[in-house]
Amino acid sequence: MILTFGSISGAHFNPAVTLSDASQGGLPWREVPVYVLSQVAGAFAGVAVAHVMFGEPVFFASTHARTGTEQLVSEFVATFGLLATIWGTVRTRPAAVPFAVGAYITAAYWFTSSTSFANPAVTLARAASNTFAGIRPADAPGFIIVQLLGAAAGTATFKWLVPGLPKTASRVVEARHEQEEVA
Repeated sequence: MILTFGSISGAHFNPAVTLSDASQGGLPWREVPVYVLSQVAGAFAGVAVAHVMFGEPVFFASTHARTGTEQLVSEFVATFGLLATIWGTVRTRPAAVPFAVGAYITAAYWFTSSTSFANPAVTLARAASNTFAGIRPADAPGFIIVQLLGAAAGTATFKWLVPGLPKTASRVVEARHEQEEVA
């Protein structure tokens, strides 16, 4: 999906990524609300389609408890790692970002106790799914808070670690294409 929609929307499926990109000047702040509303709507549409495919009610509140320090730390780590993967890969190998993100999210599913939601829109939508993938609505706010903190920490860390990193991913991609054209 990142490869498919990258040239259309920058493959912004995640409000945490959108906010991080906007904080670095990669996306105008005036566009952020439309992106976030679209991301949340898309996440709920995904839950609805999955439920229809598996014969479940379209939406029903989850009773799957996901609470406690270990769950919240897992979500912080998962989202920090996602942003670290994006910011770290986009500088040196922008074409590899979709693959790096896919590999990271797959791995984080297994190495975090929360199963790596790492996306506030997905967290909200999974609260409307009483399946193994769900999260109780009461637990969702904690996940969203630590996801946003993890994204901010990942972005700040890479701004500090790689001070020469252009502020936006699009500038990195443009610079890479210009280098390839000269070569």
